[in-house]
Amino acid sequence: MNRLDVTEAIIAAKRQKGLTWAAIGKKIGQSKEWTTAAMLGQMTLTKAQAEATGKLLGLDKEAVQILQEVPYKGSLSTAVPTDPLIYRLYELVNIYGTTIKALIHEEFGDGIMSAIDFKMDITREPDPKGDRVNIVMSGKFLPYKTY
Repeated sequence: MNRLDVTEAIIAAKRQKGLTWAAIGKKIGQSKEWTTAAMLGQMTLTKAQAEATGKLLGLDKEAVQILQEVPYKGSLSTAVPTDPLIYRLYELVNIYGTTIKALIHEEFGDGIMSAIDFKMDITREPDPKGDRVNIVMSGKFLPYKTY
């Protein structure tokens, strides 16, 4: 069994039990965004989180152990994503990446936004012209150091 096998088992159990990512997150005490990333193989769960996930989804002991191992991060199978939704996010970074970089550097100086000390919130924003996707990302600023 490997991490991909565990991810597939999680998705199957989620479907069979009629659960949402938010419901799973609530059960393990994390946000829906972090939980979804973890369930899809991108985060390391604590022992308590892995055991709660295993109990909720009916995973065996080996799967629970694998959830506690540091995963290989990065889930895209191609350099340029082919899934339309993921491609649009890629397109946003491709178009606005230099703008975001320039504005962050102007405000904070030379550095990066952490993807480790990070949080995200995805919500539905009602709009008469069609509901909107609201994605808020917040990462700690990490200045580059000289040495």
